[in-house]
Amino acid sequence: MTTAKTGEQAKISERDVKRLQECVAGGGVAVIPTDTVYGVCCDPDNEHAARRLYGLKGRPAARPAAVMYFALGPALDALTELQPDERLALSALLPGPVTLLLANSAQRFAPACRTDPATLGLRVPRLPERIEALAALGMPVMQTSANLSGEPDARSLEAVPRDLLDGADLVLDGGELPGTPSTVIDLRDYAAQRSWHVLREGALARSAVRQTLTSLA
Repeated sequence: MTTAKTGEQAKISERDVKRLQECVAGGGVAVIPTDTVYGVCCDPDNEHAARRLYGLKGRPAARPAAVMYFALGPALDALTELQPDERLALSALLPGPVTLLLANSAQRFAPACRTDPATLGLRVPRLPERIEALAALGMPVMQTSANLSGEPDARSLEAVPRDLLDGADLVLDGGELPGTPSTVIDLRDYAAQRSWHVLREGALARSAVRQTLTSLA
């Protein structure tokens, strides 16, 4: 494990971003800060890395994980199959503390989707100043919370389980995070029916989701 940690004033640097890109591209597993809680991540197209990540968390092998882009533009550019209404919804909700479930018609990122290849979970965090350098990462990552499966989420590195930290190839410290996980919004029928559902209320209130999406109608 390689750790970049500077205590309460921790800030992600350009060098940290380069190390993260090298780690993920090389099949490694990294612990990273996000806009909500600490996450653990790897290459979303690398099944071996995904199995390592799941083993560290004790996460059930069939359960999907989200794919995280660190800026909205690259996500919209990459997901060429998105319909105009979906792009409008994504542009309204992202970046932000939400996980969006989308119809995965292009069958992307099989290691992250696991047994549900028809669904893609998408995250684009709104990066606070201390970790805004992550926006320069030139690739998406497969990401899930840096905890043991079923245990509380970690808002600091000290709260991340020691076995997970020791098993990761890289650990980046972004200081103390808000600590509330993302809100999960099901947009799989949005393109066809303009319907949506909040499956888990988290850092973004259900009322805020409703206000944002109804304003697009």
